[in-house]
Amino acid sequence: MKVLLVLAHPCDDSFNAAVAARATDTLRAEGHHVDVLDLEAIGFRALMDAAEHRRYSDGLPPTDPMVLEHGELVRHAEAIVFVYPTWWSSLPAVLKGWFDRVMVRDLAFHLDERGRVRPALTHLRRIVGISTYGSPRLYVRLINDNGRRIIGRALRLNVRGRCRVSWLGLYGIDSSTPDQRAAFLDRVERRMRSL
Repeated sequence: MKVLLVLAHPCDDSFNAAVAARATDTLRAEGHHVDVLDLEAIGFRALMDAAEHRRYSDGLPPTDPMVLEHGELVRHAEAIVFVYPTWWSSLPAVLKGWFDRVMVRDLAFHLDERGRVRPALTHLRRIVGISTYGSPRLYVRLINDNGRRIIGRALRLNVRGRCRVSWLGLYGIDSSTPDQRAAFLDRVERRMRSL
């Protein structure tokens, strides 16, 4: 299977980087082709500037070569795995900007003649979200998990009905023990083996 793994964390020695590495290694060991986009490492620009927004509003495709390259990776992926920390109950800015700039009309969705959104990611078979949280699970549920909603609901609306969406979260990472983090990495590995 062709898998696109998108990592959004500024530090290459972070636990999120370790999660992405374990996921990538496991997927490759299982025989999958994996493309990795480490958004911070490649200097992905999160901001959609005014000129780009005008093109988007006019229904024109992006012109940024990196955005176009990422769009082609999405277009050919059968599965997408997102790895990121949840900050302020949402995605890091670089990942939100990636959604804004890459997941555009005619890639992620189509508009029909009445202006209604129709799925365009019908080739995706799996979406996996993996996030770390500083807060405990109950707190996250109370304040909302906006990143999970973007991936698990909004993105899910743009795929075919048979696409499976799954989620792995490590809650309370700030107070987690090395054993808890190791156990989470093992969970990630098991999930990737069953992709």
